[in-house]
Amino acid sequence: MARIGRMLACALVGGGLLMASAGAVADEAAPVVQRAREAGLRFGILQPGRLNAITDVAGVKVGHTTLVEGTRVHTGVTAILPHGGNLFQDKVPAGFSVGNGFGKFAGSTQLVELGELETPILLTNTLSVADAMAASVEWTLAQPGNAEVRSVNAVVGETNDAQLNDIRARSVTIAHARAAIDAAKTGPVAEGGVGAGTGTVAFGYKGGIGTSSRVLPASLGGYTVGVLVQSNYGGVLTIAGLPVGERLGGYLLEDAVARQQGDGSVIVVIATDAPLSDRNLKRLATRAFMGIARTGSPMTNGSGDYAVAFSTHPDVRRTAARRAGAASYPDVGNDQMTPLFQAVSEATEEAVVNSLFAGRTVTGFRGTVERLPVDRVLAMWRAAGRAAKQ
Repeated sequence: MARIGRMLACALVGGGLLMASAGAVADEAAPVVQRAREAGLRFGILQPGRLNAITDVAGVKVGHTTLVEGTRVHTGVTAILPHGGNLFQDKVPAGFSVGNGFGKFAGSTQLVELGELETPILLTNTLSVADAMAASVEWTLAQPGNAEVRSVNAVVGETNDAQLNDIRARSVTIAHARAAIDAAKTGPVAEGGVGAGTGTVAFGYKGGIGTSSRVLPASLGGYTVGVLVQSNYGGVLTIAGLPVGERLGGYLLEDAVARQQGDGSVIVVIATDAPLSDRNLKRLATRAFMGIARTGSPMTNGSGDYAVAFSTHPDVRRTAARRAGAASYPDVGNDQMTPLFQAVSEATEEAVVNSLFAGRTVTGFRGTVERLPVDRVLAMWRAAGRAAKQ
């Protein structure tokens, strides 16, 4: 028992369950870095919500299970719940979009066909999708009121964390995935190397979980759009318009492809309280890739780039009564969608940068991945500001 206690410590940290070995190698001595906006960077023209997180959309919950064991295991699960009720009985409208389809996004075909979400959204690594699906199904079937349920569409996205994680060990279990769901809560969201972002790499640096939000002015509806990303992709890193990747080196196609770091994946989860149809939610999800492009990604051949968007507005929920017969739902009109498109593209870009700012240097299964040199990025930003004023 003493050995088990040394190898596995469990604690609630930032809305998630941390399971970490005492032998984990990480840059814990690195200075605590502010989030990008707090450090002075600005993204777009709209204002963030109070938390600058997906949980600024009322009712949305996020939970993490983080698995770290020495240098071998760096992986985990992140769960996003649209609301705190029975998700299967009170389904929410949802839209799904694919940038580049080199990936495994479970549940996507029914999501597209019916335009509704009936389970938590789980994110994990490529080889743990089946376990996450099983956890989602078990959790859903166990909810009060679901005793007669015989079909569940578990929605699980993934990215490949094999550089820092021994992915073939399949360390994520059904219990770990259920723990992420159970840990989900409103409020601040832990970022960086937590949950599904524990072992991910973005633009050659330590990536992970990032989040951001935007609130439209009252004259444009006053709606909130929140985004959470699992960043694990590459390209030529651009931060708030700065050509960071070119200046730091090690970017996509540098040295005639000899140092290509472009492949990987990114999952974007979007929540909004705007009353949107599943059709317009798909359009909203598609615009998230504009934010991904702003960070310097061409969505490479080997990347799995997916976005899923849902609405939490009570009047658009697909309740049992509404599903049983003809029903009408409020819907933001097409001509009112442009501000929401702007919001999701800005929030997606900032969420990715937040995932990088929160990263720490990690020595994992196949070597060491450095944290983004945030101090150099901020120096570039300050210099660009001075140049603009001259």
